[in-house]
Amino acid sequence: LNSAEWTRTRVWGQIAMAHTLAPYLEVIRHTLNAALCLQNYPSQVVERQSRPEIEFKDTAAVVPKPLVIARDENEKCLIEPSVNSVRVSIKVRQSDDTEKLLCRKFAGFFTQRAEHFVILRRKPVEGYDISFLITNTHLEEMMKDRIVDFIIEFMEDIDKEIKDLKIALNTRLRAAAAAYMSQFSQRG
Repeated sequence: LNSAEWTRTRVWGQIAMAHTLAPYLEVIRHTLNAALCLQNYPSQVVERQSRPEIEFKDTAAVVPKPLVIARDENEKCLIEPSVNSVRVSIKVRQSDDTEKLLCRKFAGFFTQRAEHFVILRRKPVEGYDISFLITNTHLEEMMKDRIVDFIIEFMEDIDKEIKDLKIALNTRLRAAAAAYMSQFSQRG
């Protein structure tokens, strides 16, 4: 392998790198399809309750190691499977302060409306921008393929929306700056 091929295929721990969006999303799709084989699992600590093992981690034997799928250091997806739930956390690429602000506002908009998005967590996992929690009861009510499609489509759209918002913001700032500067050129 030459150095360019090595850079494209390098693996750091459990972080696999991908340089285009399609293979990155396809790997996430296949991993989610495999991880979403959930079943009812009553709590081993609290009697007569079934709660998401990935959230409480009461029984270490039913919570395997989490998987990190990364496009690069700034854009990655954490998939934490367990016997009765899966937590999917997404870190959106943010190249500058404007994109960080827009991403934070965009994620805040969604988390405030988490009751409308049944699988959305109100608080993301630390180090990630947005998180989903899928339990076995969600899979009883909804189709697995539709849930996976929703997450993949969400990942495609959030990146596109942030870029579009940044372009619109820059356009408005440019127009405001031109209007402000025109005041000085008229006086002279």
